[in-house]
Amino acid sequence: MKTFRTIIYWLSYAYYLYVFGYASLFKVFQKHSMMESMLSLGFNKTWTILTGVGELIGVILLVIGLIKPLLRNVGILLLFPFAIGAFTAHMAHNEYHHFYNALIMCVLSIVLLVLDKNFKILIE
Repeated sequence: MKTFRTIIYWLSYAYYLYVFGYASLFKVFQKHSMMESMLSLGFNKTWTILTGVGELIGVILLVIGLIKPLLRNVGILLLFPFAIGAFTAHMAHNEYHHFYNALIMCVLSIVLLVLDKNFKILIE
């Protein structure tokens, strides 16, 4: 069971890093299709780049988190609101073909935090 959890964790982590990695770089480097898509959602160039920078900081924390596990969780917690925002924006604009990755990122944020042995939420 422990091996299964470990496999699920690292596969989820790799996919999470991949999706946020390319999304952040497309925004920061202003890929034409990403800029048009964000503009259709109501985000101008400045907000798109700022969103990309925020995501890129989270991605950098995820990469550093491979060495320092605490930063891995900080990166996930930073990226979770971006996943929720992407899911909400795509659903609000009826872009159902784009919302799947955002939904998966929302779910994987929770999965990664739950499966991480270094992360706990205490409700008292």
